[in-house]
Amino acid sequence: MADVVVIGSGPNGLVAANLLADQGWSVVVCEANERPGGAVKSSELIEPGFVNDEFSAFYPLAASSAVMRGLGLEDYGLRWKRAPIALAHPAADGECPIISTNLDVTVDTLNRITPGDGDAWRKLSELWERVEGGILASLFTPFPPVKGTLKLVGALKPSELLSFARFATLPARRMVEEEFSGEPARRLIAGNALHADFAPETAIGGFFGWMLASLAQSVGFPVPEGGAGKLIEAMVRRLESRGGELRCGMPITSVVVRGGRAVAVEAADGTQIEATKAIVADVAAPSLYLDLVGEAHLPPSTVNDIRRFQWDLATIKVDWTLDGPIPWESEAARQAGTVHVVDSIDQLTMIAAQYATGAIPSRPFLLVGQQSMTDPSRQPAGKETAWAYTHVPDVVRSDAGGDLSGSWDEAETDEFVKRMEDEIERLAPGFRSLVRGRFVRNPVDLQRDNANLVGGALGGGTAQLHQQLVFRPVPGLGRPETPIRGLFLGSASAHPGGGVHGACGANAARAAIVHQRAGRLFGRG
Repeated sequence: MADVVVIGSGPNGLVAANLLADQGWSVVVCEANERPGGAVKSSELIEPGFVNDEFSAFYPLAASSAVMRGLGLEDYGLRWKRAPIALAHPAADGECPIISTNLDVTVDTLNRITPGDGDAWRKLSELWERVEGGILASLFTPFPPVKGTLKLVGALKPSELLSFARFATLPARRMVEEEFSGEPARRLIAGNALHADFAPETAIGGFFGWMLASLAQSVGFPVPEGGAGKLIEAMVRRLESRGGELRCGMPITSVVVRGGRAVAVEAADGTQIEATKAIVADVAAPSLYLDLVGEAHLPPSTVNDIRRFQWDLATIKVDWTLDGPIPWESEAARQAGTVHVVDSIDQLTMIAAQYATGAIPSRPFLLVGQQSMTDPSRQPAGKETAWAYTHVPDVVRSDAGGDLSGSWDEAETDEFVKRMEDEIERLAPGFRSLVRGRFVRNPVDLQRDNANLVGGALGGGTAQLHQQLVFRPVPGLGRPETPIRGLFLGSASAHPGGGVHGACGANAARAAIVHQRAGRLFGRG
């Protein structure tokens, strides 16, 4: 028995567990896998002496989130590391725009490539400095974000409000065409937009691309020293210091509901753990509602809505150990922790169209990480650990580059990995000759290794406007409460969505606390 049971030990689950333990609640976290962390793990995945991040790898949202900062994880061993250049975007045109953690360096680089574009970047950075607090407070708190909205409005002049509202709704292509003269600077925001699940022509995509680019400028794309798993280790140490309990290897198969209230969880081995105050689920919403709770306990409208839930794109991720740093032709790319690989915004549009039509891209857009630039502790001196991931359609109908079917068997996966490596080799001749070993996870592997990554979707559901705010995970109030009393959704399927910021778990924990206090006040259980 515990005051609260948390299902899942990803970052959101551990944030919820820590905040509830801070309230003096007895907390049990149940994790299906043998190690905690969800999609935040690291290990000597390929060979001894090389530490690879197994899923996610860099964390600007964690470094900027008030929720995560408020946990004081540095007191529990977490150390952030940053490359001097957060992001580089080399291309076949020979230019390599960058986002340095030093604004003047970013501005000077962009002005050198296209006069005036660095100055335009500085203006966008100054705008971000003004509105960052209001935006992050609005995104990372329950809906409606009253305090955050007031803070955002207060940062702008009355005459600026409508212009900013328009700016925030722009597709990435339109935004960068208005702000920059040259293609290289435009790539920085458009690439970040597609990284965030927005095609160059999608409304509000420009805002999310600008936000990620601005975070790269303000906090970098930081990584935990020693591997992504160090973030989880710090969160677990903090939880255990407050009496919380973590049980790994305990997959939960059902939420026990009595009288419309969640009262316990049941594990695969039949063990039941009663929860006297609340259950917080760091579980994908469709799995929680349809598998753990079951249709019989839900309103028909909720069942109908959750069946319309849309996942984000599937993913293929490759990790490498290398005999040396990636030999990018661009010197700036050699100094960056993260590199975007795609030649132009037009190519981004074509790739997005291939996603939309169910076609496997012939030339995939890659997000590449190289750890020697950021955290030398992860590999022997002179060597490299690197990774790249890209998206593919969740339902494959064709292949723009050949005859792959989307079965993602070994032969198909190997063929697609060759396409990924071709894109790097094109801009970094000699890359393949440095490969010591590789480890690949295709969409099937990702879901097998983490049940929340359904079909290889990393974001807990699409970030498109129709599944944001009051539409996430189903049309409602955009809050962590569920139709079952005492059960709260604290996963990336809830507002504000994917990313390691902890807000989904924090919102669920705070809702549980509020409901418990209200129950005492009004005599409800």
